[in-house]
Amino acid sequence: MGNTAAQPNNARWRLRELILLIAIPVIVFIIALSVGRYPVSIDSLFSALQAHLSGQEMDASQLALIRVRLPRVLLAMIVGASLSVSGAAFQGLFKNPVVSPDLLGASSGASFGAALAILIGSGLIGIQFSSFAMGLVVVILVATMNKFVSKRANSVLTLILCGILVSSLFNAFVSLIKAVADTDTKLPAITFWLMGGLSATTLDDLKVVFLFVPTIILLLAIRWKINLLAMGDEEAHMLGVNTRLYRWIIIGCATLLTSMSVSISGNVGWVGLVVPHLARMLVGSNYIKLLPATLIFGASFLLFVDTLARMLFTVEVPLSIITAIIGAPFFFYLMLRSKKGFGA
Repeated sequence: MGNTAAQPNNARWRLRELILLIAIPVIVFIIALSVGRYPVSIDSLFSALQAHLSGQEMDASQLALIRVRLPRVLLAMIVGASLSVSGAAFQGLFKNPVVSPDLLGASSGASFGAALAILIGSGLIGIQFSSFAMGLVVVILVATMNKFVSKRANSVLTLILCGILVSSLFNAFVSLIKAVADTDTKLPAITFWLMGGLSATTLDDLKVVFLFVPTIILLLAIRWKINLLAMGDEEAHMLGVNTRLYRWIIIGCATLLTSMSVSISGNVGWVGLVVPHLARMLVGSNYIKLLPATLIFGASFLLFVDTLARMLFTVEVPLSIITAIIGAPFFFYLMLRSKKGFGA
């Protein structure tokens, strides 16, 4: 009798989950496109999108909406989704609820690459390429160090320790670049870029979607493996999972997403740490449901933050400032709420 009554409740809850997961990004997307220093009505918004899709001639306001605001909105969603999914994957993989996407040094390496490119006077494309490449180089360095050390110690633990070591090293390199940079031109540019922002986004930047989408799809396709890896290596081996192979596939996907995100938006903190916990509050800890929910919440969250960044003051606020102001109190709330263990 009790089970029969519980089934409709569970069905209604699943329906509410689905409605919420669909409604949130749609609502935030429409609001983000509509508001700004030059507000756009809903009718004007849809007419501009229709004109763009049909190839009709557009006026100046419609061109600004399609070529400036729309790419920024889409990239904010892509970066937010990527950082959140990477954080959730790392939290499950390393069985640690306070793990973030920069655990293995991808963010530190990408920040160093961008700072170095700005120092030598590279353009935006050069900055993005240098940032992405150095993010990958740093994680490869971490993996190489782990290969030598893990012969004598726990592989996962040494991997984390190597990541912390290399992150600290490249953070020091970033500080060195800031110390020698010209204080009138280079230093402000480096500092502002490192704090994160999407103000320089253009329609051409949407080409990077072809790099993000396959990586996200692969991570989503193997998300059930994270459930098994979170159980521990012995249990996963007993179930026939090649733990080494899938661990490195997940690390590779999360690293690519993190490096690409930092190369586009700068170093935006808290997203990959907080958003997965927000998704757990709604759908639980099963990664089959958690990872898609995290992707949707992450896309919506960073888009909301980016909208605030361009709306709050006449001068645009860096994204990392707002994510920290929102993320830190929310994370403290999660700590207070947790009674059965953090993230439960």
